[in-house]
Amino acid sequence: MNASVVVEHVDRIQTALRSSEAARSALVASWRRSSSLHRLDPAYRSPPRRLTDSELSVARERIGRLLAAAQASLDRLYLAVGGVGCCVLLADRDGVPVERRGAMADDETFEDWGLWTGTVWSEECEGTNGIGTCLVEQRALTIHRDQHFLSRNTLLSCTTAPIYDHEGQLAAALDVSSCRADQTDGFINLISVAVGDAVRRIEAENFRLCFPAARILIAPTPENSPAALLAVDGDDLVIGATRAARQALGLTPQMMARPMPAADLLGTHAAASKDLAGAERSAVQRALARSEGNVSAAAEALGISRATLHRKLVRLGLQRPN
Repeated sequence: MNASVVVEHVDRIQTALRSSEAARSALVASWRRSSSLHRLDPAYRSPPRRLTDSELSVARERIGRLLAAAQASLDRLYLAVGGVGCCVLLADRDGVPVERRGAMADDETFEDWGLWTGTVWSEECEGTNGIGTCLVEQRALTIHRDQHFLSRNTLLSCTTAPIYDHEGQLAAALDVSSCRADQTDGFINLISVAVGDAVRRIEAENFRLCFPAARILIAPTPENSPAALLAVDGDDLVIGATRAARQALGLTPQMMARPMPAADLLGTHAAASKDLAGAERSAVQRALARSEGNVSAAAEALGISRATLHRKLVRLGLQRPN
């Protein structure tokens, strides 16, 4: 990149930072974080920081289950975008790509640009960029060429979306990046849709891996979102929910800290058990869940005495400790 282009890019950023655009523009707000909070210089030319092999191994281990859940979706996404000069990166919540898909013919170019496993793409290190800014703002976005803060990154186009874990917490980011100069808005929109679809598949697969013995239900939402999933145990108690389900149903961390009857949450009748003992056990479990473990209240709800409920708890192997 020649000096005049760098100067032009730096001037554009400084002009925006002196204006009131940060209040109206998410991009300029990110530039301001890069400059004021992280003390970065848009003209900075040194290569991005990279983890050592041992540091990368630790990062991969921390995200191991989600990484396993993502493999098929990464392959599918790469098949869709790899033929047009893009690579696929799965980054952890610190902005470090821990898995990658790319054409061998492009490897040298992409590694030079830092589009490689172990490179640190946090906003703190690289300023405004697809992975780092996506993780800070927790939203899907595209940072296209001169929207990047650092001038050395202005030949990149990066489309990224956040990935949430089985507890609804930010866990990773999925990115498709390219160095091509001929990407149109329409093509970028197609990439964005493909990335969003891959994120939903990864989150769903990871959720199923985290609740292997549970039934997985799609929670009713206004948009019938396939990402709004609930995990329900054999007693029809909700024991897990994705971020989309938590948002749609108003589930707080405090509510999720104790199992709750699926029938209460979904406004439907719980699934019938296959046998009488199973039905009785489920009814007792739901009553206890509704009463937050209060045996007297659960007995009253079931229309039986406290002593009778205690006998049932013993017989069903649900005896509460004194």
